[in-house]
Amino acid sequence: MGSLTNAADNAADNAADNAADNRRMLRARDAMDREFARPLDVAALASVACVSESTFIRGFKATFGETPHRYLQRRRIERAMYLLRTTDRSVTDVCMSCGFASLGTFSRTFSEIVGFSPSDFRDTSGQASRVPSCFYRSWTRPSSFGEASAGASFVH
Repeated sequence: MGSLTNAADNAADNAADNAADNRRMLRARDAMDREFARPLDVAALASVACVSESTFIRGFKATFGETPHRYLQRRRIERAMYLLRTTDRSVTDVCMSCGFASLGTFSRTFSEIVGFSPSDFRDTSGQASRVPSCFYRSWTRPSSFGEASAGASFVH
């Protein structure tokens, strides 16, 4: 009977630890969502989560299924997609306002995630007015790196 009680106590302790770890990772993810346009490094995000850098990277990936860097890049690209669709700001201005320091890195990352260059995305996104917005957002939401195929077709 004692071993069953110990196992139940251990399971409860593990669940409490996991919940606390998840809350720490959520705090860091929320900081990334708020401050995506600023330069963010692992050390600063780990301090928000109150863990070491290596623990933060492992915990973030275990909690959200992607590394902190990949998550931040995806969030920045999502914001850039919105700005390219809804404004007439230059690609360079969109790049800088989304937290990228280099237009080349922005364009390469955008193309890897979305499957189109930022300019091509802007040119074809005007066609989306013929599609219900819920479908359009589902089709264009980047979920991970490398999902867009090189020959991906946009809404025609």
